[in-house]
Amino acid sequence: MTATLEAPVAVQAEARPVPGRWLGLFAILTATLLNLLDASIVNVALPVIQGDIGGSYAALQWIAASYTLALAAGLLIGGRLGDMFGRKRMLLIGATGFVAASLLCALAFSPETLIAARVAQGLFGAVMIPQGFGLIRDLFPGPDQAKAWGVMGPAIGLASILGPIVAGLLIKLDLFGTDWRMIFAINLPLGAFTIVAGLKALPSSRGDRSGGLDVTGALIGATGMGLLVYPLVQGREQGWPMWIWAVLAGSIAVLAGFVIHQLRRSALGKTPLVQLSVFARRSYTSGVVFVIAFFIAIIGFSLALGFLLQLGLHYSPIGASVAMATMAVGAFIGSAGGGMLAPALGRKILHIGLVVMTAGMGGVYLVFRTAGVELGGWHLAAPLLVFGIGMGMIFVPLFGIIMGEIADHEVGSASGALESIQQLAAALGVAVLGTVFFDRFTVPGEPAANALAGAEQVTLIAAGLALLAIVIGFFLPKQARTDH
Repeated sequence: MTATLEAPVAVQAEARPVPGRWLGLFAILTATLLNLLDASIVNVALPVIQGDIGGSYAALQWIAASYTLALAAGLLIGGRLGDMFGRKRMLLIGATGFVAASLLCALAFSPETLIAARVAQGLFGAVMIPQGFGLIRDLFPGPDQAKAWGVMGPAIGLASILGPIVAGLLIKLDLFGTDWRMIFAINLPLGAFTIVAGLKALPSSRGDRSGGLDVTGALIGATGMGLLVYPLVQGREQGWPMWIWAVLAGSIAVLAGFVIHQLRRSALGKTPLVQLSVFARRSYTSGVVFVIAFFIAIIGFSLALGFLLQLGLHYSPIGASVAMATMAVGAFIGSAGGGMLAPALGRKILHIGLVVMTAGMGGVYLVFRTAGVELGGWHLAAPLLVFGIGMGMIFVPLFGIIMGEIADHEVGSASGALESIQQLAAALGVAVLGTVFFDRFTVPGEPAANALAGAEQVTLIAAGLALLAIVIGFFLPKQARTDH
């Protein structure tokens, strides 16, 4: 999931409809779907990819995490590029680069080339994605925005977890003998639609280049994120030597340097990447912790479940997709319900969603303990449906609630930082909980039993993170912002 909020603008009393606005909206929606699908589409395909081009278990984690890590780093300046050079222009540049990187992913011949192409995907995605929501405001001025969000909200909720199902179907169809490579090649026609429709229907703007672009800050932030994730992925295979811990400690120092750089830039009157004043608000800082806990939990849990089904129980990609399908159904139901109930319930909708989600994970854990290695997809159907409903209830209202007490002039910076932190949390979910799974899976013994034990451990940790989020949720604003 990637969402954003921007500073409100004055609404004219009689805003006129923009010609071709629905075509423009679908161009933005397709760009958003490209990002959401690619954030999770490899999860089911990872064992098949390993069987084709090789790679260690750490390489599998990097194939999954490299995209979201690069996206997190790139988002530090992605929105600012749209402000400076025009949102339409940057969305089209991002979409073109995303398509090219997707082609490189489809042509990858080794884990290293695939990881490099995934990094390129993430960086171009960071240029493309932040532009969409500002463009929606331009296409649908005033009250008409509700119509656009009525389309976007459920689509975002569904696409956020649809990746594994799409991957399973594409691998099963094996179009043109492409096997797993079609999960990336499918981006070519989707991206082409975004580019053509965007050229025709999206409004142009010149942008404002005053304030400059903090490239140095972006590089410092990206370095800090990379140093944080790298040892968490590589540590297990390296045996956790001292240098791994030194790198981890170094990440904290570099991220502290990023904060110092932002403070100095603000003191010089230059535009920082992040208005650090937003972190002085307890509600926003609590929201950051909430986002980290929530996304580590759902990404790590979903990844471990897919590994259990394929690496441990030898499900095919389509078999694993079918076994996890009720999670997607539940997320769609939950997203629709969360969007409708959030205005009346406020932050209570987050608590309800977390309780339902945790109950679903509890049900999955009971299935693991009772069915053991004999579990089938039908054992998982009900608890994954419950998990998906709870997860989906949180997706749509989450960012709006976290931003509830942010001042208007801080909204752009606060939402951009939150998006970046969300993607970093997704990468950490792969790194941390993926490592927990493989740490148990690779010990001597029966692979199925080891995979089950690893999935049980990840499920308990994810449930614990959800319980932490329940507590943190009480420090969030009671109501969401009413502007997008």
